[in-house]
Amino acid sequence: MFSIPTNPSLLKRILTAFIANEVCKTGVHRIVVGLSGGVDSALSAYLAAEALGPQNVLAIKMPYKMSSKESVEHADLVIAATGIQSLTVEITPQVDAYFAQFPDADNMRRGNKMARERMTILYDHSARWQALVLGTSNKTELLLGYGTLYGDMASAVNPLGDLYKTQVWTLSEFVHVPRPIVEKPPSADLWSGQTDEKELGFSYQEVDELLYLMVDRRFSTEELHAAGFAPAFIEQVSRRIMNSQYKRRLPVIAKISQRTIDRDFRYSRDWGR
Repeated sequence: MFSIPTNPSLLKRILTAFIANEVCKTGVHRIVVGLSGGVDSALSAYLAAEALGPQNVLAIKMPYKMSSKESVEHADLVIAATGIQSLTVEITPQVDAYFAQFPDADNMRRGNKMARERMTILYDHSARWQALVLGTSNKTELLLGYGTLYGDMASAVNPLGDLYKTQVWTLSEFVHVPRPIVEKPPSADLWSGQTDEKELGFSYQEVDELLYLMVDRRFSTEELHAAGFAPAFIEQVSRRIMNSQYKRRLPVIAKISQRTIDRDFRYSRDWGR
């Protein structure tokens, strides 16, 4: 067991500067963030409040009828502690109206629908508020494909995408995210009793250790074996990374011309500004 090298003081300075720079150079000065009551969205909200001022951060709570009371209470803790703006939009009516047509839909379909419904709400209010949508997906989730494409994985700016889940916990403690949020089992709260680690089949601690050596340190399979990781676990995680690569890239465009947008016509995000 080891800890991924993490300097929370430096991370805080880098990420708050990143948010301020990337948001303001688009010509806006505000962000909206979906606040679920979990540690990832809480940390994003804390960093945004520090970077832009709480008056420029709008947290939107979007509970479903089966969302736990604790999730809403924890979101309120973040709002009270940071002084950010807030809004509540219930998603039960539209989600239930849709699935009334498909009553046999399983939990995965329902969870994906809820994630995408929430993102449409965030983007609608980003237009209303002249703001960007702040991302909350961490590096562990992105590498494993543990998220909904065009749902919780969508955003305009993501400060957490290069932080493993265990680093998110460390930085959250440093910026004083309320302890009940940091210490509770991670869950997307999509259905009763759902937890991330139960669904994944392993803990964030053990997978982060493997991912750090596999991705950041570029250990070979033999080196990962020597480091003590079981072959089946290495194969399972490797397969998840490869099978979810499409979620981490823009849609593939069929190449017809000499300059195709996703291959030959590639400029920086702030080109022309």
